[in-house]
Amino acid sequence: MLTIFCRNSFLLAAGLFFTLSSLAQTDTTASRTDTTGASPGTAQKGHTDQQDTLRVGNLLIVRSGGQEYGQHNLHVHHYHSDYQPRNISTNWGILDLGFANYNDRTNYASAGAQQFAPGATKDWFKLRTGKSVNVNIWIFMQRINLIKHVVNFKYGLGIELNNYRYEEDIRFKTNPTKVIMDTIHYSKNKLAADYVTVPFLLNFNFTPHRRQDFGFSGGVSVGYKYSSREKFKSSATGKEKTYDDFDMETFKISYIGELQLGWLKLYGSYATRSMFSKGLDQVPYTLGIRFGNW
Repeated sequence: MLTIFCRNSFLLAAGLFFTLSSLAQTDTTASRTDTTGASPGTAQKGHTDQQDTLRVGNLLIVRSGGQEYGQHNLHVHHYHSDYQPRNISTNWGILDLGFANYNDRTNYASAGAQQFAPGATKDWFKLRTGKSVNVNIWIFMQRINLIKHVVNFKYGLGIELNNYRYEEDIRFKTNPTKVIMDTIHYSKNKLAADYVTVPFLLNFNFTPHRRQDFGFSGGVSVGYKYSSREKFKSSATGKEKTYDDFDMETFKISYIGELQLGWLKLYGSYATRSMFSKGLDQVPYTLGIRFGNW
């Protein structure tokens, strides 16, 4: 009911606008269209068929009819303006929120694994469901048109923040790196690894003339680890934080993918190898939602 009332009010206001404007003008034939094909100066009396237009947002209002006889027809059309993509477009300040995990392929019976984590089993490194998170902050991403804006090249720069929250009370010792099962119960126990990352992707956009993209992207990313630490929290010791490299790889190369479904944008990554340089074979991956223009 409210929608109908608003629409009728809008049409009434538009009609009044055209009526008042036609009364106020002494000679408006130059700004109107004569559909008979005659020039404004040769239009015959009783045969004028003129029209005025007014564009309001995506509505096109057309008044047509013979002004001399006071016959006016008012028509409202939806005006569609196609989005024209640029050959090079930039998206600033993109945020990713998702989950972090890893595929544990470690052979815990091997000498290397037992030296790195004596007595360890796969259960030592189980993660708390929903507590291990990934946050990516992309400073910018650029998209370059390759083929009719359907095929594009994307690249960017940002930081990856990964937190792995353990279920068990394990602890990383340093110099040399060794993992032990602690006697203290931790209410919070997580390993964090942060990277400066550059992604490279080939993008396929199936709706290049719409602001909301529908398509997908695939490629690789190269990350440099600038920080790693383990954080603890317990009633016995309070909050603790240990900074070290924990024999983790300095560089991380990952396969990455994106899925654009209009306003919904998903992302994922899977590393090419373990995040540890020795002892453990744990390949990290992420999955989450992206907040950005594309």
